Amino acid sequence: MLIEKLKLILLETPSYDLQDKNITQYHGSILELQELLHLKFNTATEILLREASTLADLDSGNMEKIIHDENVTLYVWANLKKNPRYRTVRFSETQIGFEIPRILAASNIALRLLHTHYDHVTPLRTVPTLLPKRTSTITHLAKEEVKNVEAALSKEFQEEYKHQKSESQSIHKEEIKDEEQVDIEVQTSPVQEEPEATKYELEMKLLSETVLAAQLLLIENAPGKPLFFEDNEVDMHQFTALGGVYHLDILQLPPQCKPMKRWMMMEILKEGLQKYMYPPVATEDVETESAFPPIEVMLEVHENVIFFEDPVVARWDAKGKHWKTDGISNVFYKSEQRLISFSLESLGPVTLMQDTHIHMPYQSWELRPLDVDQVLLTVTTVFTEIQIQIKEDLCMLASIRLNKKNYSSVLEGKWMTPISFIIALKETGLNIFPTEHSHFYVVINYKIPLVEMKAYRQMALLSSAFAFGWSRWNTKCDSKKVIFKVRQHLPKEEKPIWNPNWALLMFSGDRAQRLKIDEYSEAFSEALKEGTEFHSTLYHMVKDFASEEAMEKIRSSNCQFIDSVCHMLLSIRLLSYS
Repeated sequence: MLIEKLKLILLETPSYDLQDKNITQYHGSILELQELLHLKFNTATEILLREASTLADLDSGNMEKIIHDENVTLYVWANLKKNPRYRTVRFSETQIGFEIPRILAASNIALRLLHTHYDHVTPLRTVPTLLPKRTSTITHLAKEEVKNVEAALSKEFQEEYKHQKSESQSIHKEEIKDEEQVDIEVQTSPVQEEPEATKYELEMKLLSETVLAAQLLLIENAPGKPLFFEDNEVDMHQFTALGGVYHLDILQLPPQCKPMKRWMMMEILKEGLQKYMYPPVATEDVETESAFPPIEVMLEVHENVIFFEDPVVARWDAKGKHWKTDGISNVFYKSEQRLISFSLESLGPVTLMQDTHIHMPYQSWELRPLDVDQVLLTVTTVFTEIQIQIKEDLCMLASIRLNKKNYSSVLEGKWMTPISFIIALKETGLNIFPTEHSHFYVVINYKIPLVEMKAYRQMALLSSAFAFGWSRWNTKCDSKKVIFKVRQHLPKEEKPIWNPNWALLMFSGDRAQRLKIDEYSEAFSEALKEGTEFHSTLYHMVKDFASEEAMEKIRSSNCQFIDSVCHMLLSIRLLSYS
């Protein structure tokens, strides 16, 4: 869909690369396309309802029609008989339907349920005001950090490709010298002259500036919490709409077509399709609640969506431009049948919501190589175990386990770009991607964003030959350091990932060390393991115990693969949300 493509452009392009006029233009085009789409749905419904009498069911005398599409399902019921006893509406071969009050059963109306499997309502909401963000400053810092780290990585790989076999000083002193030399080169030599082959090899090792700058913005904590919400308004930083939107409408039944000799005569109203007001505007003489009772609704949850708790039912407030929970009662969810019923005071757009952070914080995680430029990332939460496969510039949902049993998902086996994959996973209810507001709703293991970013970059760089894993000691060190397990793991090796032969590394962004303790030690200690040294990067750290085959595998890694792994690690933020 063109609407989805425009949204992807806005998501994939860093904010500093988009001019304000282009953002406004894209948003305007999205709104116009959404309005056009809804207009077409109304036109199609009107044409169908004009011919309702010719499509009437022989048993009930009323018309019922279901139209399926890849993105939309349309349910229409026309009350042709106007029998006040006929109050239960159930669409054939489904559990979807309504229980309507007697006054509606005797009225000249039609009921429409338009289930759009996408959500074109929520983006129109008014976002509560945030305290001003230092966007320009953060963007500048992001660009500077990208340049500095890329320069450092370039120097590392220059040294590797020279294949120098003799070393006159210790590894630690060499690293310090390398870093000092990089600083000089960055300040004095804006253009570094290298052979074309070497330049190409170095470029293969560098992560894209787009990904890093955008993700550094993402991991910067918002300086303030959203301000006040209205009563019963749904906080869209805390909840996510799943399964699309159910547009529920009571419509005035248009004049029916009548046979006239060999012709069909049809009266077309100038005003087009009209909504039926229920309940009508309240007056002092009539108590709306008693005279116009709520309408009972039964819906089927979309088959591609997973709810881990009972859904929150919300209705769209067109005036306030936000989702609200008032006017909804008697909510009952049957998880096994995937059915939800509730009562509505008045019909309108309705959606089902789940806590955005239901999977956070994570219980554990693992990242291990599978094949050439291919890794498997496993994230374990309270409810599920999610396995994500990454190769080159693509991601795929490998498997989901619920209650220690495999769960089949429509996303399994489908390769997507990282951003498309993240969106798809969120839309199914498997949201393991924190936002800049998530720390307000989740108790996290806070780490300084720059340290976290550097760790993910180097983990991605080493991921083709090394496995990484969650460590319980990561919560014991301060916010300036991260701790995780690491071990060499080449795809041809038969040793399982849970082999106890792990090294425990601590990293502060500019210093890496191997810890003396292991995962099963009784107390935490930052003591250096005997026979090891401090290093400036994880890359130099693992060289102490890595095989030449492993280091060669790292040097030959595809840049797109490294970029995708880093993007996913930064998006999930394993080190702060585990």
